Parts: sequence; C-alpha cells; structure tokens
Amino acid sequence: MRCGSPSSSSPLRGAGGRRRGPRRSCPAEATRAVRPGCRLGPNERPLPAFRLRPPPPLLLLEAPLWKLSVPGYWGGLRPTMPSLLLLFTAALLSSWAQLLTDANSWWSLAMNPVQRPEMFIIGAQPVCSQLPGLSPGQRKLCQLYQEHMAYIGEGAKTGIKECQYQFRQRRWNCSTVDNTSVFGRVMQIGSRETAFTYAVSAAGVVNAISRACREGELSTCGCSRTARPKDLPRDWLWGGCGDNVEYGYRFAKEFVDAREREKNFAKGSEEQGRVLMNLQNNEAGRRAVYKMADVACKCHGVSGSCSLKTCWLQLAEFRKVGDQLKEKYDSAAAMRITRKGKLELVNSRFNQPTPEDLVYVDPSPDYCLRNETTGSLGTQGRLCNKTSEGMDGCELMCCGRGYDQFKSVQVERCHCKFHWCCFVKCKKCTEIVDQYVCK
Repeated sequence: MRCGSPSSSSPLRGAGGRRRGPRRSCPAEATRAVRPGCRLGPNERPLPAFRLRPPPPLLLLEAPLWKLSVPGYWGGLRPTMPSLLLLFTAALLSSWAQLLTDANSWWSLAMNPVQRPEMFIIGAQPVCSQLPGLSPGQRKLCQLYQEHMAYIGEGAKTGIKECQYQFRQRRWNCSTVDNTSVFGRVMQIGSRETAFTYAVSAAGVVNAISRACREGELSTCGCSRTARPKDLPRDWLWGGCGDNVEYGYRFAKEFVDAREREKNFAKGSEEQGRVLMNLQNNEAGRRAVYKMADVACKCHGVSGSCSLKTCWLQLAEFRKVGDQLKEKYDSAAAMRITRKGKLELVNSRFNQPTPEDLVYVDPSPDYCLRNETTGSLGTQGRLCNKTSEGMDGCELMCCGRGYDQFKSVQVERCHCKFHWCCFVKCKKCTEIVDQYVCK
C-alpha cells in the first residue's frame, strides 16, 4: 500500500511490537526536500534541500579594497593602491566640504529672495532645505519659524546696505562678491572690518524682526509689552503698538549665534578665539538696536492742542545704529585668546571692552591691491576726491599709485516749481564735472 493517505485499518506495528505511524510517499516536486518519516518509491530518488541564496551585491568592484596579507601589518590587512587613492580622495572632499560650509553664511538670505509662507506650493520642497548658508541649528530654527526667514533676509540686506554706506569712502567698501559667501574670503580674517560686518548684520535682524512683530506679520509675537517708563508724565497714555525689540533681540540671539555655538574647537586655539570674537560682535550689534530704542509720542486734541499724548516704544532709525557701530569700529579693541579659552587685551593699558564694544583678533589686510588669498578687491578703478585729505582723498584711496582724470556728464533736476494743485515740476540740467579714479 502506497502512503498517499493514512490507512483506515489498525495501525501497523514494527519489530518488537512498537507502534509506528503510517507510511507516506515522498512528494514528486523537485523543489522540495525529502520529508522525515517518508519512504521512497521504487522509481524515486532523494533531492537536495532547497536553500535561499543571498542577493547579489549592488555594486561589484573590479578589485577588492582590502586584501588578506601576512599578519603583522595593518592587523593582517594591507591596503591596495586603489584603496589608498579612494581614502585620500574622501579626505580631500571632506575637507573641501568643510571649507565650503564655513565659507557660506546666513548672509546669503539677503542675496537670494526667501518665499513667504503664504507663497508655499503644495507638494514643493520645504523652504528650509533650499536656503543656502544655514548651519544645522539655524536650519532647525528655520523649520520651526519659517515665517521669520523672509524678515531675516530683509535684516541681512539692511545690514549690508548700511555697511556699504558707512564704508563708501574707505579702501574696503563692504563690496559683495557672490550670492553664497556674500563678502568673500575677506571675512575669514578676524579684522576690524569683519567685526563691524558681524555687528551690523546682527543689528539688522533685530531691527527687521522687531518691526515685523509690530506689523502683525509673525504669529509668535505682537506689539511690544515693555513696561511704562517711570519718567513718563502721568497724564500721558502708555499704549499704542510699539516695536517688539525684546522679541527681536531674543530671536536674533538664538538664530545668529547658533552657527558659532555649534562649533567645538580646542580650548585656547585660534579657532576658538575667532568664535568668541564673532559672539562678542553679534552681541554688540544687538545691543546697539536695543539700547537706542526710545519712546515716541503722538498728540491728541482739538486743533492740535496736544492736550493728550499717547506714547509707545519705537526703534531708532537704522542709520543712527550704523553711525554708532561705526564709532565702535574706530575704537575696536585688539584681543587674543588665552590658554583658558578667554579673550584678553593685547595691550593691557586699554580699558576692558564692554558687551557693547567691538573686538578683533587679526590685523586688517592690505586693501590697496587685489589679493585672491585675503579676498581683497583692491582700489584700482575706485573714485576718489582730489581735494580731500581724508580716506576718500586720492592720495590715501589710491595708496600712492596715482589717479586718472576724466570728464563726465551729470544730469540733475533743477528749477523746480510747485503748481496748484498739487504737483512739482522740474527741469533737467546737465553739467560737465571732473572725476578721478585710482590707477
């Protein structure tokens, strides 16, 4: 009887009377192994058990990266020439990527327009992944406060414009060189100019965020909640919607300083000194905006009698902030890093800088000639004032190289008259003037 199914009769007994189960014929499928307790038929042969093969590798190299060798060298492994070349290339790319990351900056938000939240398209990539120059911490803040990013870009743009205005008559005129690093390699030097740039850009962020809060553009803040000044007359009302400089200061501190606080350098190293310098100058810029915010009032009453006043906190004009930071630039303190990881004065005869002062750790490079290493653009082709003895004069601006003279035609509005009602009509006047450019 073939064992296709168990017998309906009594169970079979083998030698010794032991009870044994029914016989089963082996399955004929070639993909299965012989089951235990199954007896082969006269024309059946056992097949090998089926085993799953591992999946093939995704990438096959012509030669292995490591070959077995005699123990005693590299722990029994010897690197081949392709492996050494691959490791060297990886190290070079890693260092290049680090330099590229350090060269980029959140200042690039001023050069690349940032989409506002209401302009986001469904299914598009998140805005934070598309913004260049952000550090990991800044990118996380971007994900939490996406609506702030457009105003951070506006603040950076305000700081850059103010920097260019303040240095318009200097050898280094705060020129932007590209949309990624913005100012180029010159910012890798911890000079006075770098100190001012960090301060004025941080001040621009405080200014932009504070005003955005007052205008109701941000969902996480509103009008200023500053307490009523003690010296305000009693009959004056403290209200209105003031600039929220407290929120602007706190947010700018978290965002701008995030890039520096992520860096972890050895205590007492030059790199740590540069980080401390940047943090000091960022704070000086923020405090300039915070300290210069003042009370503004508006009169109420019949025919402008000003019988009642409503007052609120208002930011100062950013030009005044730039003027104050320019004064701090002229009196910036030269510092150096100590073994304990703190900044100290190079010349101990000067007063210790306060949190509102600018500091620098490197001397300024020579801005007279173009230098690709330092990032200096030089002064060749710059306009200068022949009659001035200051920094805008041709003698100092051109660094003694001389200057060329040429004539240009300037068109200006002139002879303006007011016509009732209500417009002003002017004529155009042309004038030939002499101009001078550095050789």
